[in-house]
Amino acid sequence: MKYLVILAFIAIIGSLGTALFFMLRRNPDGNSGSNKMAWALAMRVGISILLFACVLLAWKLGYIQPTGIAPGQ
Repeated sequence: MKYLVILAFIAIIGSLGTALFFMLRRNPDGNSGSNKMAWALAMRVGISILLFACVLLAWKLGYIQPTGIAPGQ
């Protein structure tokens, strides 16, 4: 599970970097890569939702356990 989270965070950061690249880059015809930037940001949102769903599923199936303050204290 730890490796899945690490890979997801790397993918999220990579997607943000890709969106930044397309935002700053101009094509020779003068328009920006806004469609590619929007696709990269949408991919980031999708990866984030998938990561949340995987963590929630792993918790429900008992693969990971919550830590910290016990309930009721």
